[in-house]
Amino acid sequence: MNSASRGNGRTFVVTSVSSDSHMWNLVFLQLLLEENGGKVINLGACTPDELVMSECLRIRPDALVISTVNGHGHIDGLRLIRKIRGHAVLASMKVVIGGKLGVHGSRQAGSRAELVANGFDAVFEADADLDRFLDCLSLGTPAPQRVASTEIWST
Repeated sequence: MNSASRGNGRTFVVTSVSSDSHMWNLVFLQLLLEENGGKVINLGACTPDELVMSECLRIRPDALVISTVNGHGHIDGLRLIRKIRGHAVLASMKVVIGGKLGVHGSRQAGSRAELVANGFDAVFEADADLDRFLDCLSLGTPAPQRVASTEIWST
């Protein structure tokens, strides 16, 4: 089975939160999703909420994938997901977030539950399992030639 058939033509928008200037994590996610048959539009780092929303309205992706490394994903993610879920057209779009979601490590254990309670379909910590991530996005079994990494969100 080739990568294109696994992805079934699924389209993903990949972005960071507005305060996160890290780019490598977005490039890694783009390559991972493309390797597994997805079509990816990478909005880059420090993407304003309004741009994320307007591009999702224009593209109508199968999922929005938000990655953050700077530790402000919880704060910025909550703001963005509330806007998305409050928009009539985008409210039902699949949205996942992952990475370093807070600056306090395990002391911020409740942030994952709060992100889900406010509308995220899935939340992945920095050491998330790649297979679980791909399954969440309906991409199934990852390509066998890819390099396995547990740090997809915080490289």
